[in-house]
Amino acid sequence: MKKQAILEGLLFVVGDEGLTLDDICKIMDIKKSEAQKLLKSLREEYNKEERGLRISFMGEAFKLTTKQEHKDYYQKLITTNSSNTLSQAALETLAIIAYNQPITRVEVDELRGISSINMIRKLMAKDLVKISGKSNLPGHPNLYRTTSEFLDYFGLATLGDLPELPITKKSDEEEQELFTSIYKEEK
Repeated sequence: MKKQAILEGLLFVVGDEGLTLDDICKIMDIKKSEAQKLLKSLREEYNKEERGLRISFMGEAFKLTTKQEHKDYYQKLITTNSSNTLSQAALETLAIIAYNQPITRVEVDELRGISSINMIRKLMAKDLVKISGKSNLPGHPNLYRTTSEFLDYFGLATLGDLPELPITKKSDEEEQELFTSIYKEEK
């Protein structure tokens, strides 16, 4: 296995959180000197003109980021007409944030069952979601909430105008019946 490729995949998977040098060493079971060498060679590869990404060191962690010189194209992507509609995943993420705000990204991930960082970024780029502070949870993750543009987009005056979620609650008797029907004692 090519360790440089593994490192690249790790940096991609962790996204915004990035990896510290210690994280890289633990995960890849290598020494710091080898991790530094891998980072340096991968950085050199990304610094080539034909590459669109780079490795940045921000907040004590190494992260994959886009190149600053291409930002005009990224901005066009965000503002094109085709990106004005919201995908099912974006709507799902937005609904979770709207009904549970303020909420951390990890909490959104838990409710969706999948990583939501890219959806949250897109929603922030469309100005439908914003960072509203820091949580008191360990690591002090960002708290997300909807914006006034969210209300405008959906034609709402206030968050109180959001439709109520249908909550179905099973009775204890139904739950007991399910348990007894699956697990029967053998005689």
